[in-house]
Amino acid sequence: MDRTMNRTELLAAELFNYSYANYQDHLGVNIRFDELMPQTVLTLEKAEAEEWPLKELARELEVDSQQAEDLLERLQEARQVVEAENPAESFRNGVRQSIQMAVESGLESAEEIEQLVRQMCYRAADLAYLLKVEGSSLSRYSRHLRREPDVEYHDGYFDEEE
Repeated sequence: MDRTMNRTELLAAELFNYSYANYQDHLGVNIRFDELMPQTVLTLEKAEAEEWPLKELARELEVDSQQAEDLLERLQEARQVVEAENPAESFRNGVRQSIQMAVESGLESAEEIEQLVRQMCYRAADLAYLLKVEGSSLSRYSRHLRREPDVEYHDGYFDEEE
C-alpha cells in the first residue's frame, strides 16, 4: 500500500463504484482519480452545504439535473459507508446498499445473483483495505459483524478480540 486514501478519495471510490484497492492503484498515474473524481465530491459537498439549486450544481458538474440529483443521493450513500463508526459497520452499510440496489433492479436470474455475489466480494475486499489501513484483523470485529438488531450490548462488548 503506497499511501492511505483520504476521505475524499474514499468517497470518490464509493460514488463512482470503484473498489478501494482499484482506486488506490490508479492514484499517482491517472488525473481522473487524482483530481477529477475527488473534485466532483468536493463540488457536491459544497453545493450541499451552500444549498445550491439543482440546476446550478448540474451546470457546475456539466451534467443534467437528474444526474446531479443522482450524484447527491449517491454521496449520501457513500458517506454511510466511508463515515461509518468502524470497518465492520462500513462493510455492513456497503453490503446493505449493494443488496438494496440488486433487489430494486430485479435480481431474477442466476447471472444477476452472480453479479450480487461479485459485489459482496468487492465489499469484502474493501473491508480488507480498511482493516489493513487500521492495522486490525477481521477477528477484532467478529462480534460487531454478528450483532443482532435490537439487542443491547454491554460497554466494551465490541472492543474485545475473540
